[in-house]
Amino acid sequence: MRCGWRTAIVILSRESPNPSAFSAAPFWATAVWFLDASDFFHPTGEASVKTASSCDAVVLGLGGVGSAAAWKLAARGLRVIGVDRFTPPHDQGSSHGQTRIIRQAYFEHPDYVPLCQRAYTLWAALEEPLGERLFERTGLIEAGPADGVVVQGVLHAAAEHGLPVERFTAAEARSRWPQFHVPDELAVVHEPTGGMLYVERCVQACLDAARLAGADLRRGVTARGWRSEPGGVVLETDQGEVSADRLVVAAGPWAGGLLGELGVPLEVRRKSLFWFDAPADGVSKNHSPDAMPPFLFELPDGVYYGFPSVEPWGVKVGDHAAGKPLARPEDVDRSIDRAEQQAVERFVETHLPSLKRPAHHHATCFYTMTPDEHFVVDRLPSDERICMAAGMSGHGYKFTPVLGEALADLAIDGETTLPIGFLAASRFA
Repeated sequence: MRCGWRTAIVILSRESPNPSAFSAAPFWATAVWFLDASDFFHPTGEASVKTASSCDAVVLGLGGVGSAAAWKLAARGLRVIGVDRFTPPHDQGSSHGQTRIIRQAYFEHPDYVPLCQRAYTLWAALEEPLGERLFERTGLIEAGPADGVVVQGVLHAAAEHGLPVERFTAAEARSRWPQFHVPDELAVVHEPTGGMLYVERCVQACLDAARLAGADLRRGVTARGWRSEPGGVVLETDQGEVSADRLVVAAGPWAGGLLGELGVPLEVRRKSLFWFDAPADGVSKNHSPDAMPPFLFELPDGVYYGFPSVEPWGVKVGDHAAGKPLARPEDVDRSIDRAEQQAVERFVETHLPSLKRPAHHHATCFYTMTPDEHFVVDRLPSDERICMAAGMSGHGYKFTPVLGEALADLAIDGETTLPIGFLAASRFA
């Protein structure tokens, strides 16, 4: 039985491809998706397979991508079992730490833009039936040399896809956002459609949507490996075997140990996050999401990013370019690295001078890097019943619902209409 509601999501863009004209151009609808109850409840209405040892699809890893894949597979009517060694949402992988930036004018590569637009649609769709605020549309500022990677990449992606972007001099940016000290030699771009995701809420929302669609999600289950058989794929775990027609691998920093046959080196890096208190003298309101957008600064000594003040920890700042390689995620030392802390605090002293120092809270997470810093989303060459997403390279979380959708398409249909060709593993052959 299907529910009766249906939602239309419209992606708006500006008409002019000239970045300097975006702020004055009208909005035009460039993409429309419709979502209805089948995106959350599979049409058969079957009960969850709580005690099953076999299913249509098993998902290995229930963090950002895996939780979304479980949702999308179950919403298409499959009997789904998902397993995770921890209890998601958790703080042991890559999908924690309160917030993540979401943006559309993608400086890393303009081919990401259509995927990000679809992700915007899916995040909005999750918010409505689950009643949870997932996405703060705060805008986003990005600063760097006018001819640098970030500013030039943002303007190129915006021009190619007709996205709204505003350009500021350093003085104009300081006037509009007095929380920041932007040096005169930097250029600034503002993405009004950017913002931040509440990452743990988002993981939980995908898990809830998967359960509503009938998925059986099992925590505290460690995968040992899998084997391909004529009738399907068998996932071997510390709590027994699960047989499935299809396997989706979304193991985050543990992917390298499971996907060796791809021949893609996946480097795990330990990343540090630091939180700072805003001043308590009445200026603190200027660091709230209503007044201060997330930010990214491309500087000679690092690529620093952060977020407005969010309870209970305040303003979060990290260095996207820093991080120490790990042989295995299990080897991580989660204590504070003083050199990393000092580098972030120097950035804060120069560019966010009203924040209180030193940092008062710290967390670690992982980046799983590919050689070209783009994701890998594909089927395994040795068994096309096995699909995977790996190597999010520190910029993947915003895409997780559309990557889950792509994995569901690959698992069920063997192909997808989503534009993921540039993320195929064959580019490393």
